[in-house]
Amino acid sequence: MTNKKQSSWRQLDPFLAREQEKYGRASPSREFILHYLEERGMPLTLDELCVEWRVDDDWELEALSRRLRAMERDGQLMRNRRDGYGLISKMNLVTGRVIGHAEGHGFLVPDEGGENLFLSPRQMRKLLHGDRAVTRVIGVDYRGRREGAVVEVLERNTETVVGRFCEERGVCFVIPDNKRINQDIIVPSDGRGEAQAGQIVIAELIEQPGSKNRPLGRIKEVLGEHMAPGMEVRIAIASHGIPVDWPEAVVAEAWSFAETVPEEAIQGRTDLRATPLLTIDGITARDFDDAVYCEKRGHNWRLLVAIADVSWYVRPDSALDQEGRKRGNSVYFPDRAIPMLPEALSNGLCSLKPDVDRLCLVCEMTLNGEGRLIRSRFIEAVMRSHARLTYETAAAIVADRNPQIRAEYATLVPHLDRLYELYQLLRTSREKRGAMDFDTQETVIEYGADRKIERILPTERNDAHRLIEECMILANVASARFLQRHKMPGLYRVHEGPAEDRLNKLRAFLGELGLGLGGSDKPAPLDYCRLLEQVRDRPDAHLIQTVMLRSLAQAVYSPTNAGHFGLALEAYAHFTSPIRRYPDLQVHRAIRHVLQGGKAADFTYSLADLAGLGEHCSMTERRADEAVRDALEWLKCEFMQDKVGQTFDGIITGVTGFGLFVELRGVFVEGLIHVTSLRNDYYQFDPVGHRLHGERSGQVYRLGDSVRVRVARVDLDERKIDFEPIEVQGQSKDKGRGESKERRNRSLRRRR
Repeated sequence: MTNKKQSSWRQLDPFLAREQEKYGRASPSREFILHYLEERGMPLTLDELCVEWRVDDDWELEALSRRLRAMERDGQLMRNRRDGYGLISKMNLVTGRVIGHAEGHGFLVPDEGGENLFLSPRQMRKLLHGDRAVTRVIGVDYRGRREGAVVEVLERNTETVVGRFCEERGVCFVIPDNKRINQDIIVPSDGRGEAQAGQIVIAELIEQPGSKNRPLGRIKEVLGEHMAPGMEVRIAIASHGIPVDWPEAVVAEAWSFAETVPEEAIQGRTDLRATPLLTIDGITARDFDDAVYCEKRGHNWRLLVAIADVSWYVRPDSALDQEGRKRGNSVYFPDRAIPMLPEALSNGLCSLKPDVDRLCLVCEMTLNGEGRLIRSRFIEAVMRSHARLTYETAAAIVADRNPQIRAEYATLVPHLDRLYELYQLLRTSREKRGAMDFDTQETVIEYGADRKIERILPTERNDAHRLIEECMILANVASARFLQRHKMPGLYRVHEGPAEDRLNKLRAFLGELGLGLGGSDKPAPLDYCRLLEQVRDRPDAHLIQTVMLRSLAQAVYSPTNAGHFGLALEAYAHFTSPIRRYPDLQVHRAIRHVLQGGKAADFTYSLADLAGLGEHCSMTERRADEAVRDALEWLKCEFMQDKVGQTFDGIITGVTGFGLFVELRGVFVEGLIHVTSLRNDYYQFDPVGHRLHGERSGQVYRLGDSVRVRVARVDLDERKIDFEPIEVQGQSKDKGRGESKERRNRSLRRRR
């Protein structure tokens, strides 16, 4: 270390060239700073670092100071009371994102993974849902959870809050619609604007909460009366902070392109316009970002997956790029879509429409006779889609073999038949490696007059959906391997195996049923699949499947590859949807950087940059899911308002200490039977067995049981539906083992 202390940082920093290219005049890279402080083993002040790194230039001093402050803001470093910068990991501190809870407490989700920290209501007074903070571990609470105390708030997530405007005894406030924000927003008398009590408003925060003060805000916009048509989506958008309006610079940049592909963009690209690539999408799709082509060569297969080359149009740090990154992904509500990119690109120049030239990045793959990927390469190309098919039409051609439709698409039938033949090999390969395969039950809402819900219908996945899915999975695998092969920093789609606590709960539940999960402390995906196959014909198979699914974590984006447990893949990256997912666009940039002769050392993005990007994109994905769920819950409550008193058959989809969640069969609406509605007994909650057990009667209500209910109450403001039980069919008297009498499809989102 002595020699290092005598050297200039320019001699020590391996990322100097990248920093110079990115910023012109370089300052020490984040990676170098973190590594150096770890080797020194102690916090160092700015002055001490300047001496050790021989920083004597005013510009370099200011640049280093800014870099250290940015790393402090991002939670990579912490400055102590003597102004020394140290590693948070060495200070018993934890940095992460705050998840609020409706009951007032919260959790800190660590950036580095691991167990969440419980934050008491007292700690949450200083925070709002989505904030980033540094906390210290102060002990373990009465439930055995690690508990944290806030050291510093790094980043405020909430700038505006949507909710109901209230006025009581001269005091104005807004009750947030987002139940994860449990503090009312105080509105000074001069900040109410035109808002009237009971209206839905957007409040702009002018003061964030502290340990002794509530958040203050002023009314930015009055959305209107809460029952107005379309209000549910407007509330969800505003409540979750989803960007809707396009900045002028973004609109100008999007419309600066011509309606056709520029000739200079085609130069040097492989010409695939004669190759019969085609798109297969949903009937309402307008942004076609993938096209496929397949042919057989001897015993092997050649598969082309062509993806819209968004990265040619959306350049790093441009207005389009900054807005796309901010949005993170497109958001799809029942009645509208909020795109990641302006329609001039998403539905225009980048969409792989039939019979027009389009830029694309092609993944060319060779598979052997067993459907195993043996080699792949990427090509910058220009293509022309030869057809736009819907999933229904494609399935009618290849699976149903409808003679009339096959005759209509006669020129494409041989190509589609080869695709289907390859798909069947891929399905077999998928089963052999142990990839989990649960077809989830999605629904679609049909509107009547005045935008009122007429009915909620299930959607069905056919073989065309699965065919395209397998092709996209293959291309994503090839992308991840490409990043690894060229040692390029990139974003992986990471889905880790079950955490220890979830695994223990799953094993305890299975043990009660006389079942076991293989793999000891580290079960593999194949162990899950074998158990699912073992219980397939049991009457409680769907109960077991549901509990197994709940033992798994949510997939995230990360520059550190940890594999994809659900798909049983060692490396996986999202590549196939750059029009609607920013991580895919980032992977495209990494691949094109290599294709154009670049190296990892001169890539614009560092691992630290990508770590922040991965965390941000994981957040925007969760934000979109929560916003869509909120809108759907509102719509479903509105749908059930005129059905109070009616009876329905349902199935128990959740069991808690306070009651039973029930989904109505054929209606796809969920509500709660509160434990107080279960008459003539005291009921105890068994979290291992996922059941409520009556002390006197021995009555058992268990996950997966069928139940007949009456709609007792619908609360649109709270988005809650209350049921009362009428009768339960086939529930157990307690012998510790109730069985579900009917199979069901639970709408559990599997994120690929």
